[in-house]
Amino acid sequence: MEAARREAVDLRLEVVEPSTDRVIAALAARQHGVVALRQLRAAGITQSAVARRARTGRLHRVHRGVYAVGHPVLSREGRWIAAVIAAGAGAALSHAAAAALWELRPSAAVRTDVIVPTAGGRAKSRAIRIHRAPGLTLDEVTTLRGIPVTTAVRTILDLAAILQPRRLERVLDEAEQRELTDTPSLEALARAHPGHRGAHRLLRTLTAHVPGTTLTRSELEERFLALCDANAFERPRVNAYVLGLEVDFLFEAARLVVETDGYRHHRTRAAFERDRIRDAILAAAGYRTLRVTHRQLTGDPQQVAAAVQPYVTSPARCAPAA
Repeated sequence: MEAARREAVDLRLEVVEPSTDRVIAALAARQHGVVALRQLRAAGITQSAVARRARTGRLHRVHRGVYAVGHPVLSREGRWIAAVIAAGAGAALSHAAAAALWELRPSAAVRTDVIVPTAGGRAKSRAIRIHRAPGLTLDEVTTLRGIPVTTAVRTILDLAAILQPRRLERVLDEAEQRELTDTPSLEALARAHPGHRGAHRLLRTLTAHVPGTTLTRSELEERFLALCDANAFERPRVNAYVLGLEVDFLFEAARLVVETDGYRHHRTRAAFERDRIRDAILAAAGYRTLRVTHRQLTGDPQQVAAAVQPYVTSPARCAPAA
């Protein structure tokens, strides 16, 4: 009798489980490979069915009430959405994680930043950093690649509270380059949250910095821009065009071009010849070209500053980078 009962149970499972697996797979496909227990229960899947799949390795616990489907290895997006789901209703990816999703700046953070629109709720964990923001409004959250995330504008406001000035400028440059936001929208949100730690810093940065004007492409370019700040030089235009030629830095009023020459891209004979042709074209139009090597900029930056100083007389337009 007992054997017959077990056979009947197994037979019912064979009929029910394929349908259940299809439901789970459909949910996981929309959520980068993860599902929430509450979603499974809402779809009519029993607690025992979930427990059975966890025992047999078809579901893998990521956070309390959140599972990876099929295998425990998740993509970056899978880890992010798992953290958002674990934080509960109204939660969204934020801060460093949101900046990485928007491609404003990379993040190697071990913990995932998640913002919640309440003062209470789930406690932080080793894998999730909870930011509580009762003032968060619905229009400050959107969905990107299937993940609830703070808007680009709100993400920048949150970053303004934690980033050094120059790093915030780079975020603003990247946002302008990607056409994610504009200065009026950033200013409006900062003024709408006067108590936010990033509001004053963001407004101050927007007053001194024009987004999109200092988007450097290398560590060497960033070093030269920092040298300009440290010596109170005017901010040059970065990766600007002169006579159809792209130059690293342009001090427009002084008609001075500065090229930061890394060895990797300027070591060949062809590169040497190309650089001289460019310099001759610029010189014919009244532009002086100053070439700075990596060794000069890292080994003796004051010598570089002394070479630039005679041509740059305008006052600095922003405070030195931290």
